[in-house]
Amino acid sequence: METKNPISILHRSESDEIWKEKCSGKMPEQWATEINEFETELFLKKQGKIEDRIFAETRLRRGAYGQRYDNGTRHDGKEQRKIPFPNALTKGPNTMWDAPGMERIKIPYGGMNPEQMDVIADLAEEYSDGICHVTTRQDIQLHYVHIEDTPSMFRRLAAVGITTREACGNSIRNITACPIVGVCKTEAFDVTPYADAMFRFLLGHPDVQDFGRKFKIAFSGCKQNPCGLTNIHDMGLIAKTQEVNGKIKRGFEFYVGGGLGAVPYQAKLLDEFVTEEELLALTQAVCRVYARYGEKKKRSRARIKFLVNDWGIEKFRQMVFEERARLKEDLRWTDYLATIDQFQEKPHRALSAAPTSHQNNQDYLAWLNTNVQPQKQPGYYIVTIALPLGDITSNQMRVLADLVQKFVKDGVRTTVEQNIALRWINQGDLPSLYDELKKIDLVDAVANTIIDITACPGTDTCKLGNASSRGLAGELRHHLATRMVQMDEAIRHLKIKVSGCFNSCGQHHISDIGFYGISRKVGNRIVPHFQLVLGGQWTENGGSYGLAVGGIPSKAVPATVDLLTEMYLREKQPVEPFKTYIGRLGKVELKNRLVKLMEIPPYEAEPSYYVDWGDVREFTTSDIGTGECAGEVVSLVDFGLKEADRIVFEAQVQLEQGQTLQAVHTAYRAMIHAAQGLIKGYNPDISNDPELILQEFKKSFCDTEKFYDPFAGDKFANYLFKTHETDLATLNQDQMKQKIQEAQLFVEAAYNCYTRMSMNN
Repeated sequence: METKNPISILHRSESDEIWKEKCSGKMPEQWATEINEFETELFLKKQGKIEDRIFAETRLRRGAYGQRYDNGTRHDGKEQRKIPFPNALTKGPNTMWDAPGMERIKIPYGGMNPEQMDVIADLAEEYSDGICHVTTRQDIQLHYVHIEDTPSMFRRLAAVGITTREACGNSIRNITACPIVGVCKTEAFDVTPYADAMFRFLLGHPDVQDFGRKFKIAFSGCKQNPCGLTNIHDMGLIAKTQEVNGKIKRGFEFYVGGGLGAVPYQAKLLDEFVTEEELLALTQAVCRVYARYGEKKKRSRARIKFLVNDWGIEKFRQMVFEERARLKEDLRWTDYLATIDQFQEKPHRALSAAPTSHQNNQDYLAWLNTNVQPQKQPGYYIVTIALPLGDITSNQMRVLADLVQKFVKDGVRTTVEQNIALRWINQGDLPSLYDELKKIDLVDAVANTIIDITACPGTDTCKLGNASSRGLAGELRHHLATRMVQMDEAIRHLKIKVSGCFNSCGQHHISDIGFYGISRKVGNRIVPHFQLVLGGQWTENGGSYGLAVGGIPSKAVPATVDLLTEMYLREKQPVEPFKTYIGRLGKVELKNRLVKLMEIPPYEAEPSYYVDWGDVREFTTSDIGTGECAGEVVSLVDFGLKEADRIVFEAQVQLEQGQTLQAVHTAYRAMIHAAQGLIKGYNPDISNDPELILQEFKKSFCDTEKFYDPFAGDKFANYLFKTHETDLATLNQDQMKQKIQEAQLFVEAAYNCYTRMSMNN
């Protein structure tokens, strides 16, 4: 007789049950267990048994993010209005349960195969708004998702090899990599297998669960180009080879402490050459140092860049290598090296002669000029599909998946410029691929040009956005497209990047012309503005950062771009880069030239200045909420106790379903988790061995009487010790039920102990 899953009662709809059955057995067992656990936590949250801040961090670590207006209010341009959500339940601090949210899907190194593309297209259509949004870190984001739909989404993704675990929250975010590695002419070697190995090694690793903030890692195949942007990351790795004992060895320049945001820092060189055998071990040591010494209370200083800066790279290096020396050997550090050849891609279609058709098709030739570049493998090409604002519809994604199967086979790579790259396109297929892409409106001949503007979601959906980055980017794209034909080559390839706020999700610091959303008050009205940032460096992996020049009213930004490009074209010296020209001109002179554009006309004379791009409401900053970029500060003790709570609930469900022996074993496991959770407060490395946990628990919580209840004394602690010594299979039904009740009391006692200890600190 088939045993009903103990948490099947938690499913919201019949379709949830169907997807669970359909996806069963198609994903790693660990992933299936984690999704089941998250589904249980959803249920417990609805029962009021998990507090908001802990559930918020829990869902963030599954990629389920908050979205603008999820506090239940929206300003209509005149006053704040309440949004009538069905109930008062919340899914985080000041975050309504039924409010639409964003689901971030991790795409390690941007690699997707056709099957994965089809599933993401379906999810966007069924649970979101039919738009798949490519982010500046190679993820895919779906917006307007209900939290209760997420377990089915997770299962469908996991069934095709995608996890959303740690897509948000205070852990390792998506690991990015240059999208043309393996086919790039300037790379040292293909970093794909190394990025994949690091993703798998760090996913859910105990040493990355106690960070104060997020941690971003990027790989690049070479030093001079920008594709990996290693310089702006918490940890950046640049492929290089070196002769060691007469043999050519693969390794990496190893950087730490880079980052954008309100206070940008350049990454520092930790080691000039880390061998491939040492890569994961040294990464683990960096993570442990950051987890132990990184700031946790002050969120604005909790990134690793502040720790590296405060200590200096010499001290940080010393601490990392001392930690590395203490690590126990782990076979996973080098096991993956045996699989590297499996990542070697081959062409799907045999090389054919260069095409002779389309030679008089001016649109095709323009596309060939901007969106197509040769690979290092003769006769094959990389084709970049330029996505307007990083968006691709579900229908486009499905057809693209079919084209990948026809022309490429292995898959695509998303890019940090919010585009999609097709590799291994046979030269003879370029005209027919162009024709097929044109049918789905994906042949914009703008890749790598000033029109290919990067923008974060901004006020469209982000809770922190000050101004409409997508609205401005869309307007600039339209504005500049009308001038593209006559545009001089000197300005055609400048980079424009737009962020909705200073946090730099649009990467404005490393563009030639960057903007981030701000506001200015005029009388009793607020005017949307963008801070102008000039002279950033895109090449050399984001080599240097631009400088803020001044606030420009949103509606004056297109004219500002015109002025800057005209000035540059008129005044630049031969072959002088834009960055050098801006530096030569100087900040004072720049501001003098822009001052007219910074003026704000009276409302009565120009009311459009008081409305943001893409909006019809009078501008307001009242809709800015509390961001979830940083996640909630949740300690390992919080996580341990929450885990114990979930497990003891599962025991009760199993008991209700007549699985008594299984239930009592589950209840015992809940007690062990609770004890281990308390210990993790001062010893994150505590073993999973119950014997060692009990020894430590007795020493630190019983001998000291910290765990003892003010009225019941050692009663609850003894529940654990007696259960541990009991052969649970010998108990009768009543004794088993009593053990489950004792487990519930023990978990409650652990919570009370933690509360008392917190009050005494």
